[in-house]
Amino acid sequence: MDRPDGAGAGIRRLLLRLLVLAGIAYGTGVILNRTAERLARNPEPAGFSRGLLQGALMPCTLPTLLVGHDVALYTEGNNGLPYKRGYTLGVTVCGAVFFGLFYRRLSRLRRKS
Repeated sequence: MDRPDGAGAGIRRLLLRLLVLAGIAYGTGVILNRTAERLARNPEPAGFSRGLLQGALMPCTLPTLLVGHDVALYTEGNNGLPYKRGYTLGVTVCGAVFFGLFYRRLSRLRRKS
């Protein structure tokens, strides 16, 4: 018995999304590691803006960490409180955007049903 076209298209769409997510996760890990290497050569301590960037990218590294690749998530040579504030704000904003988009999509799906 043949599958309806809708089921095959749904599976292809899911596989494409997983592939895109894996590519984004890999790219984020590469960017974070290269950035960490470049910034390690910089004698200035990491400040607010670097903390903000690393904090925003941190949640995206989970898939990279799950497959066993080490990713630099935090700069040890930072300037203290400004870096930590930036890092915390980056994580918070990234989470708010992610969960905001997730719940928006979820509410749209509920309205359709």
